[in-house]
Amino acid sequence: MPSENAIDVNEVMDGPQRAAVLLLLLGEKYGGQIWSMLDEDEVKKVSLAMAQLGSIDSKTVEKLIVDFISRMSSNGAVTGSLDRTEELLSKIFPPEQVNAIMSDIKSASGKRMWQRLSHIDPEILANYLRNEYPQTVAVILSRLRTEHTARVLSILPDDFAIDVVNRMLKMETVQKEALEHIEETLRTEFVTTISHTTKRDAHQLMAEIFNAFDRQTEGRFLAALDETNRDAARKIRDLMFTFDDLAKLDPGSVQTLMRQVDKDTLCRALKGATETTRQFFMSNMSTRAAKNLQDEMASMGPIRLKDVDEAQTRIVNLAKELADRGEILISKNNAEEELVY
Repeated sequence: MPSENAIDVNEVMDGPQRAAVLLLLLGEKYGGQIWSMLDEDEVKKVSLAMAQLGSIDSKTVEKLIVDFISRMSSNGAVTGSLDRTEELLSKIFPPEQVNAIMSDIKSASGKRMWQRLSHIDPEILANYLRNEYPQTVAVILSRLRTEHTARVLSILPDDFAIDVVNRMLKMETVQKEALEHIEETLRTEFVTTISHTTKRDAHQLMAEIFNAFDRQTEGRFLAALDETNRDAARKIRDLMFTFDDLAKLDPGSVQTLMRQVDKDTLCRALKGATETTRQFFMSNMSTRAAKNLQDEMASMGPIRLKDVDEAQTRIVNLAKELADRGEILISKNNAEEELVY
């Protein structure tokens, strides 16, 4: 149970301040995508809060993150839509202003919707599209990334996929009204539904963030979560991809990975690895290369844990990049539970 003296973040900080702290923690790499999704007014509010934030003690930061993760793991939800937004605005602003606002929203929302659709699992998307008219499917797939379209087509039934391909080949300019209707249908019937049913997405995001922590920070936050939200902590642990998980790579994948890792980084990473992981990497080298690596590790003497963490994180991130490009295959637990990045 949390301490009776624990800080109530809800009373200490308002929304923009809470967002500012989280975005500062995430930094450019992990927070960039979130910044890009904020509108101009939101960016100004969060930026102002960030500039005025001052020093926040570690206990408050820790409480904020734990509270944030707990909220993401809760069952409560709020559903928004274009119709609901327009209805609300109509009660506040004059019709011409509402029309102008909604026009801008639909344009930006449509662009984000197609981007989001290109990141939905091809199997899930294919299962939805197989029940649509081939012409509608042709319009949808013509607007996605080519590699994503290829994966979806390969999953669809052959006759249906060929029909879709032929329609894509003959496709002319799609009328704006027809495209807006398809966008709205996808947004309300598919994308929104998927976002509400894939609860693991929030935990996956947290797992990625936790992977970027050093060991002490990671351990501190997981321990705090164990006290306040044990289920969330368990899910995050299950989803985290660590350096030791690289020991599940197949021989071809680990050799591809090692060819792109400099020797010094590999030495530092293995210096602090478990014996099982160290032996796995050594077994995928020639006897001479393994011996040279062992000698170099021994000559290093004691090294800081921070240096080990940085080296291991660099190799894990490289593995994810290679997996994303299809050059290696990453498996978290077994062959039936592949992680796709």
